Amino acid sequence: MGSLRGISIAIFVVQALLASVALVSAQGSATPSRWQTLSGEAPVVIARGGFSGIFSDSSFGAYSLALETGPSDVILWCDVQLTNDGAGICFPDLKLDNNSKIATVFTDKPTTYLVNGVSTKGLFSIDYTLNDLGSVYLSQGIYSRTNKLDGNNYPIMTVQDTYTQLQPRGFWLNIQHDAFYAAHNLSMRSFVLSVSRNAKVTVDYISSPEVAFLRNIAPIFRRSSTKVVFRFLGPKDVEPSTNQTYDSLLTNLTFIKTFASGIIVPKSYIWPVDGALYLQPSTSIVLDAHKEGLEVFASDFYNDVPFSFNYSYDPVAEYLQFVDNGKFSVDGVLTDFPITPAAAIDCFAHIGKNASKQADLLVISNNGASGDYPGCTDMAYTKAIQDGVDVLDCPVQMTKDGIPICLGSINLIQSTDIVRTGFSNLTETVPEIMQSSGIFTYNLSWSDIKSLKPVISSPQSQYKLFRNPKFQNAGKYLKLSEFLSMANTTSSLNGVLISIENAAYLAKQGFGVTDAVLKALNEAGYDKQTTQKVMIQSSSSSVLMKFKGKTNYQLVYKIDEDIGGAQSSTIDDIKRFASAVVISKDSVFPENSAFLAGATDVVSRLQAANLSVLVQTFSNEFTSQAWDFFSDATVEINSFCAGASINGVITDFPKTSDRYRRNRCLKRGNKTPTYMSPVQPGSLLSLVTTDYLPPAEAPKPYLTESDVVEPPLPPVAKTTSTSTPSGTVAAAPAPNGQPKVAASIIVPLMAVLLAMYYCFEI
Repeated sequence: MGSLRGISIAIFVVQALLASVALVSAQGSATPSRWQTLSGEAPVVIARGGFSGIFSDSSFGAYSLALETGPSDVILWCDVQLTNDGAGICFPDLKLDNNSKIATVFTDKPTTYLVNGVSTKGLFSIDYTLNDLGSVYLSQGIYSRTNKLDGNNYPIMTVQDTYTQLQPRGFWLNIQHDAFYAAHNLSMRSFVLSVSRNAKVTVDYISSPEVAFLRNIAPIFRRSSTKVVFRFLGPKDVEPSTNQTYDSLLTNLTFIKTFASGIIVPKSYIWPVDGALYLQPSTSIVLDAHKEGLEVFASDFYNDVPFSFNYSYDPVAEYLQFVDNGKFSVDGVLTDFPITPAAAIDCFAHIGKNASKQADLLVISNNGASGDYPGCTDMAYTKAIQDGVDVLDCPVQMTKDGIPICLGSINLIQSTDIVRTGFSNLTETVPEIMQSSGIFTYNLSWSDIKSLKPVISSPQSQYKLFRNPKFQNAGKYLKLSEFLSMANTTSSLNGVLISIENAAYLAKQGFGVTDAVLKALNEAGYDKQTTQKVMIQSSSSSVLMKFKGKTNYQLVYKIDEDIGGAQSSTIDDIKRFASAVVISKDSVFPENSAFLAGATDVVSRLQAANLSVLVQTFSNEFTSQAWDFFSDATVEINSFCAGASINGVITDFPKTSDRYRRNRCLKRGNKTPTYMSPVQPGSLLSLVTTDYLPPAEAPKPYLTESDVVEPPLPPVAKTTSTSTPSGTVAAAPAPNGQPKVAASIIVPLMAVLLAMYYCFEI
């Protein structure tokens, strides 16, 4: 039932989605003897319905993209359903409602059938002939995924069409409902037998969750190369032919071995999680099955469905947990996103934390490892160091008592529990800082801020994606001096990045933030040492001009807005006060409705002017990435590094970026596998048909001289009066511009509070 139009579209998918590199998918570069699989060979990658994470399941586009981005021996998975006239089609479910446009072709009322004893309503394949389904097109069945590619109208394909048109190295037929079809006088056994006799089709694996079906067909394939695999469903689900639960059958692997050469189990059977989605110790299922001579395939891998917080939303880390944990390896993985396990197995497995770097990419933290712990806490910084960060960052804020501290925002509401404390009445609106109201650090003393609980940032919380809830309030905040002391004693660091914002407004309020930073750096010895570099970052050119000429620190200009380009004169202006520039991801690859719309020349033009280009902010959550990156943070990083040639990343998850630059696939030249090739910006959007095309977005503005040039910072104001309680006298300002405490009833009150504070501290 496949069409020439479908084939041409699929070929276009192959050509467009990836950059033009040698299409070599050399899986298995890791030493085979190191694999703890049953065979000792690398685990196989099984593409469920093809690359169903992007294209509609079982479509020609999905299968083609799986063949292109997966390993050379990727196995295509086909869920077999039978039509009314006994034809076998590849379709993910008994019912056609969800993954096709059948409702636009037929106005039939849904039918109700018993499926494994459960009354189920829908439009079933058994109610339509193969000819009927010839005008039914596939659609994306998971509503959290984009449906913008459904306009390509991929037809439903037969099992034979799928194999003959795609010619995969491996082909897997999954027979989920033999008992249902038998109850309607359709024989799945006869269909499988006919396929096995078809010289044009080679079936490598046949799986089913029904014992009776597999025991029936096992003798047919005993002397063939086709492997029979028993599929486990939920632990408490009942297998229809034995009337046993699947967890009960799991205790009798010897019985399973009598009719199967392997088992396929949900990944939670191997690495279970608790109710809070944290990993528990692994079970013995893989080792037990291997002892029985059974291969073990793990299912339920989806880049866009979070499984455990232990993986920090990094799908590569999840796959490595199953194939490279030092104890066992599964023999294969069933996935909707085959590009990710292909890279995990070939490029990342067995490389070790101390593998040499294969890419010249600077990794800078964003508030430490703020994806795992509350940003700018000691725990976030420690984790970033452990995860291989090059440059540790500290966004400097000022406290009421003039102490520079590290905090991701001047607004305490964004990173602490202050709204639940007695300080919640300090809310104010300061248009020079932000349009909305906040509670700002300069209104609280350092001791006040230390009393607040840190709160982890979850920038994708609108999608119900939260970060590490078990440690959402962990850690303590640091003064700049404490941060510098930590960094100075960490030999693995290349340097520190000090970020300064709102300096002009703070100066008017009596806070000299640039002077405070210089003083702290000098006291920490950074003005004299050369082991670690110091980077000073600001979106204010006047701040960087304040440092220019006084130090040998690297000055970094942060461009706050998304830009589509920059005037030559503007770039020349930036060079006067900076040697590096921070830009947004959208300034490199602009997006339209979460699709990459193309690429700008911003990076190349800045680099041509000898300005290093750092890009922010990289996060692991798939909702922070364009569809083009396949819900995989590593694909995104690779596309910016290898595709756009940026100099560095600023990231919430330093571990992901550090691991990327150590992978063994980066220096293979023309043998670089497609799963480690950068995506081609705009190619996926070009496959969206007119009726699904999102509205064109206005081009990003160019950066002009007026955006960059600023007047010098104002002098730090001397505070001459303060708001004081009735009957008290305002104190004369201290040398740093901060008011002294008036000699009044405040003094004994402060003495009492301090005494209480030290009592509790002790």
